[in-house]
Amino acid sequence: MKTHLLIADDDAHIRELLQFIFKKENYLVSEAADGEEAAALLEREQIHLAVIDVMMPGKNGLELCEEIRSYYDIPVILLTAKGELEDKEKGYLSGTDDYLVKPFEPKELLFRVKALLRRYQLVSSEVIALNRTVIDRKSYEIHMNGETYVIPLKEFELLAQLASQPGRIFTREQLLKLVWGADYEGGSRTIDVHIKRLRERFHEKTSDFVLTTVRGLGYKLEVCST
Repeated sequence: MKTHLLIADDDAHIRELLQFIFKKENYLVSEAADGEEAAALLEREQIHLAVIDVMMPGKNGLELCEEIRSYYDIPVILLTAKGELEDKEKGYLSGTDDYLVKPFEPKELLFRVKALLRRYQLVSSEVIALNRTVIDRKSYEIHMNGETYVIPLKEFELLAQLASQPGRIFTREQLLKLVWGADYEGGSRTIDVHIKRLRERFHEKTSDFVLTTVRGLGYKLEVCST
């Protein structure tokens, strides 16, 4: 089955350009001129990745991204003419996986699309390998340096969630929803406490990965080069 991409942008020239680039790479491509049309497409089609313009009439890109995060498990790249830090923060808070400022190099967008598709393939995997560290979601065990570790369930689930998409920034609110559930009434401080425990637990045991704080946004797991 071909990988199906969605392009949502009110600029017909950009849609035409991206159609050309993605189809050359043998992707199946659907396009929408606004957020409402894109939302309808997502309901009808099986989309594997969405490239979304922020400034669209009707439902804008940030609103569409939030909707995708609520109902679908697919990667999102936001396109925008605004490159200020505050604008990027709004994008990541809405749940985007990546952010590209216009004008952009089409090849760079293609590289990012391919990287995100590779990263998302890890999400459904029961076994996540981070260099020599292996996180087994089926047995709830972590294997590293010839040792097997069983840690508290929420710490394990938090680590597995971050490890399933290395490099992706998760906000505290997203992690609370993904790990503790939408009905959890505790505050985001819970995430900070569990991240601290994970760092203390593995800091001296492995150099395979690092848990990074992204100031003002949340956390990400980065795989270290070997």
